[in-house]
Amino acid sequence: MPTTPDAFSYSGSELENFSAAVNWKAYWGQQIAPFLGNEVLELGAGLGATARALNHRPYRKWVGLEPDPGMCHQVRQRLGQGELPAGYDIRHGTSCDLGADERFDTILYIDVLEHIEDDREELQRVAHHLVDGGHIVIVAPAHNFLYTEFDRKIGHHRRYDKALLRAAVPASLRITKMHYLDSVGMLASLANLLILKSDSPSAGQIRLWDSVMVRASRWVGDVLTLHQLGKSIVCILEKEPASGSTLA
Repeated sequence: MPTTPDAFSYSGSELENFSAAVNWKAYWGQQIAPFLGNEVLELGAGLGATARALNHRPYRKWVGLEPDPGMCHQVRQRLGQGELPAGYDIRHGTSCDLGADERFDTILYIDVLEHIEDDREELQRVAHHLVDGGHIVIVAPAHNFLYTEFDRKIGHHRRYDKALLRAAVPASLRITKMHYLDSVGMLASLANLLILKSDSPSAGQIRLWDSVMVRASRWVGDVLTLHQLGKSIVCILEKEPASGSTLA
């Protein structure tokens, strides 16, 4: 995801295909729910699917930043349907376009950080826009050995393991939680890499993954593996108070 939003146009239809993955959204949504504050910034808002998935309580403010102007237009068209949080504000741009004084309780990167070439610089920049004690929430594809042509085609610079994600975290943030999700999906991805060699999941494959594999991971696989294996990684970062300051 470049820092020049005027030149950006999203390619592919994967956002539409994955928008129906309701079990997956419910799974990672449950994982991050305790860290959602009242004022939320979402980087790479896409078609608003994350905001819709997390629209289970009121928020004081939710700002979605999206570098694709076409998607911003689609989200604005959907705002009147009441599916997005009250007070939702979609903006065309990236973190570079935030006002110097804008602060948030929670900053979301849901399948977005892997699109950003300099992830450490990105996290350093947005940490300035996080209140003390606030959280950055990252959900990202895991393990570079699972990197495929599909990743390249949709603009992924990398997939993350714990070490790679730790290396991107600036000193002003501390890791409070980091683990993997979807162990069954990881095995399916490995089978695709080694055997099927498909470069793009079909809508039917996504439905099968969401309806069967995600449920198997959530209730059995991830419990048995203690979240040490998975196709995705979840990381919660907390901004520590500056020296001499105290949390409200």
